[in-house]
Amino acid sequence: MILGCHVQMKAPDYVEGSVKEAIAYGANALMLYTGAPQNTRRNPVEKLRIEEAKQLMHENGMKMEHLIVHAPYIINPANSVKPEVAELAKEFLESELERTAAIGASYLVLHPGSYTTTDLETGIHTIIERLNSVAHYPEGVKICLETMAGKGSEVGYRFEHLAEILSGVEHPESFGVCLDTCHISDAGYDINDFDGVLDEFDRVIGLTHLHVIHLNDSKNERGARKDRHANLGMGTIGFDALHAVACNSRCAAIPKILETPYIGKKPPYRYEIEMLRSGVYNREILEQMAKENG
Repeated sequence: MILGCHVQMKAPDYVEGSVKEAIAYGANALMLYTGAPQNTRRNPVEKLRIEEAKQLMHENGMKMEHLIVHAPYIINPANSVKPEVAELAKEFLESELERTAAIGASYLVLHPGSYTTTDLETGIHTIIERLNSVAHYPEGVKICLETMAGKGSEVGYRFEHLAEILSGVEHPESFGVCLDTCHISDAGYDINDFDGVLDEFDRVIGLTHLHVIHLNDSKNERGARKDRHANLGMGTIGFDALHAVACNSRCAAIPKILETPYIGKKPPYRYEIEMLRSGVYNREILEQMAKENG
């Protein structure tokens, strides 16, 4: 299994420290932000200990295409109401693409955004327009549009939304999709029939466009359109269904990244990855973490 999790990137070790954290959890994949997701402040790439990170990954049998970068939430390419926000989204997306390429990652996960006070059709059109205005798409990097839960005015909670965006971009070779299990469950898709979900994805978008999976349980009932992640087996999807996603042969080559919540102030990833690899669920260990760190 190609299993990873969201890890921190902070001084002084930066990307090398991110890789060390992932290895400590028993992961062979990882996802990181290149800086705080709430702002545009970023350190120069020369400080990020990229070569040291690559060497560490090589020594531990980790492939560079299994290092995922997530774009910050402040990028909203669907916003047509505030031109200055849209321009910031374009400029910062260009910067994040270059940083992703400098790190050596293949995938930059991007939320399609929210149309705010307009409508879905305008939001999709705005996303396409904004993505087509990007000055340069680095070779070897794909923007993976993430499936969303559908809260508020989010775009991307139906596969058809992403298919329309992908059909409208001028550089389709630079785009793909990241599927989030919590999000699509909240959007109404049934994870318990994951092969059915993959069939629908293939019909609407094409499985060749699926490059990253976010493996999360959900605190909400299917179709709630709320987006609240839960730890494995602690939500409405359940461990068995999520383990089946991790084991599904049709997406065996796709990295699965955990974004499950910290328990107290402690990451649960070492235990959750161990459970997925063994196929044996241990709710008690997560509950014990909650008692100790609550």
